[in-house]
Amino acid sequence: MKNVKRVLHIVGKMDRAGAETMLMNLYRHIDHSQIQFDFITFTNEVGDYDAEITNLGGKIIPIIASNPIKRMVKLKQFLQNHPEYKIVHAHTLLSNAFHLLAAKHAGIPHRISHSHSTSNGKSRTIQKIYEQWALITNRKVATYRIGCGEQAANYLFGSTRNVWLLPNAVDIKKMMADANQARDYLSQEFGSKGIKIIQVGRLSNVKNHQFSLQIAEELKRRRIDFALYIIGQGPLDEILKQQVKDKLLVDSVKFLGMCTHITELMASADYMIMPSLHEGFPVVLVESQTVGLPALVSDRVSIEVDLGLNLVDFLSIESASEWADRLILSKPRMRNEESITDSLNKNGFSAETNAKKLTEIYLSM
Repeated sequence: MKNVKRVLHIVGKMDRAGAETMLMNLYRHIDHSQIQFDFITFTNEVGDYDAEITNLGGKIIPIIASNPIKRMVKLKQFLQNHPEYKIVHAHTLLSNAFHLLAAKHAGIPHRISHSHSTSNGKSRTIQKIYEQWALITNRKVATYRIGCGEQAANYLFGSTRNVWLLPNAVDIKKMMADANQARDYLSQEFGSKGIKIIQVGRLSNVKNHQFSLQIAEELKRRRIDFALYIIGQGPLDEILKQQVKDKLLVDSVKFLGMCTHITELMASADYMIMPSLHEGFPVVLVESQTVGLPALVSDRVSIEVDLGLNLVDFLSIESASEWADRLILSKPRMRNEESITDSLNKNGFSAETNAKKLTEIYLSM
């Protein structure tokens, strides 16, 4: 199809993480007769979404380099050799600076910087210097700015001025339909009893799984019947599993890895927890509210995630005992799908609607 406009997205790897899941929700709904997505990744490993991307007509293009400068040079060379790309859409936060610089020097006229987080999570002096350079460079070289929420936009761009706020949308109808078929999933699949708790996210420091294990210890100390299911993978995988053994929590804390049945898990859980040190606008919290699942969330997460459905409670991450108190008290699921749908649509969380808006933007370039 000669008239299809190809957009090159810059990501690390197309795994089932927040920004990547949001991107796939849009990709599935975008009009492929007009727009096609291709993806630059920085690994030779196969991503969770790679097969689906290929089936949808997209390309996975790995660029392998030992440091950001060499990566930038290779990206520039690739773009110079592929003039079909007029739009580069970067999703790598501070590293967007490198990738959009490469695009600018390669003559790419439309360079989109997309912010998915409210912090870089780094505090050392050299890291702060890099952060300031990256923030300034991002603002200079991006020709179009997108943020998943106001706080994410403020972090990367300094304000929401001239920034399109694109919420992390989901496929509302499909999620609700899948959830209604899976209300007993955890009980049937794992024999779960008591309070069923899930945590979804990369096994990395920012997600604060160590605090989750403190909560689990507190519940066990009180002789509460519970199960905590940790979904995701990452650099802390072995460390966390060893901590679970050391804390004698093996019977109560289960690691499910990179699970594809997120909707089923949410549909059958009693609570989701997110004691993160910082977040942008986690798509997983949009998903949890879509299926009516209550969530306990760190007060360091943007308040924008609360869609007004009385399903998100914010807590300080100073006291695991307070989190245990809330989990024991329990909170009913929300079953009113009409109210949920209205709230999601009102707040801009329909993947179908957002894909149409994004298509209009790409076609205007």
